Amino acid sequence: MKIGSVVVLSLHSPKEKVWGQLTDLTSAGVTIYGIDLATFEDWLNRFGSEEGTGFATVFYPLYRVERIALDEPVAMVPSLAERFQQRTGQNLHEFLPGNL
Repeated sequence: MKIGSVVVLSLHSPKEKVWGQLTDLTSAGVTIYGIDLATFEDWLNRFGSEEGTGFATVFYPLYRVERIALDEPVAMVPSLAERFQQRTGQNLHEFLPGNL
């Protein structure tokens, strides 16, 4: 995985999943610019409102990381980035800040 890839980060203690853009990956942990996956649908429904993006840059220590998966389509199921584009008409990489 490369910096800038869109990923789903699975964590434990507590269990959670985060979706977003990978900004750093080191032996200490993972930094991601994203949102909690549990809020994805709600975020899409509110997209474009004046409430902001909901994205945050967060560091997760490596001991919490269970796995990192690329956000990619599986069979006929679109990736989350593709769902974002279908619903908003915007390309996710154009939406995300360019300096990541």
